[in-house]
Amino acid sequence: MATHDDRSKASSSSGYSDDGFYSTSTSSTSSGGAHHFDAGTQSFGRDTTAFTAPSAFDKDTNTFDTSGFTPVTDYDPPATSHFDEEDERKPFGWSGSADLGLLVLRLALGGAFVAHGLQKVFGLFGGPGIDGFTRYLESSGYREARILAWVTGITELAGGGLLVLGLFTPLAAAGVLGVLANAIALKYRGGYFAPNGIELEVALAAMSFAVLFAGPGRAAFDYNRSWFRHPLLSGFLCLLVAAGATAATLYVFR
Repeated sequence: MATHDDRSKASSSSGYSDDGFYSTSTSSTSSGGAHHFDAGTQSFGRDTTAFTAPSAFDKDTNTFDTSGFTPVTDYDPPATSHFDEEDERKPFGWSGSADLGLLVLRLALGGAFVAHGLQKVFGLFGGPGIDGFTRYLESSGYREARILAWVTGITELAGGGLLVLGLFTPLAAAGVLGVLANAIALKYRGGYFAPNGIELEVALAAMSFAVLFAGPGRAAFDYNRSWFRHPLLSGFLCLLVAAGATAATLYVFR
């Protein structure tokens, strides 16, 4: 039985196999060593795999890092979403051009209906007055023509004035839209183009519909009111009112 320690033979090729694995040679050609680095060459066990490690320049020490290890903190964190990037676009805001366009639209539409209301109620600008408009409605087949003449004349006069001021704009636009819907239903048999067609009524109805849902713009007394801040909801509700009034006029008074 051998009592002496023969692990001194580990330096030779016939020594214990695990000693060579844990020993590290200072030579770049050695086959041993678990973590051998030399100028970008790394050895794993007895199988040597060489690779070129990236050489990062350290600004603090003015040297290149040849260890092949790059800390994660050296990399910029990726953006998690497009909101992380700085958005240099101009934020949405009010447009002065839209306000100017809506003001002109309201003035043209409201002014036209103020003139029509003055014709029907007071007989101004060569209008028929209440008596003449009543006879026209009777000849067109309407019952209670005098009451309907007053309702139509006041609606045109008041609705046009409110549109000019930009006050209670959705309700005013719905009122004149209802009057125009009745006029189109009365005159559509005459064709589309003037003088006997519905060309003018359709154009005015489209303008009323636009104001109903677009709102009056900032140059109005309605500015910052609840229906001004919610033009879609208020426009839809007033459109239902206009549709109901139109249906009542066509099926009850005619």
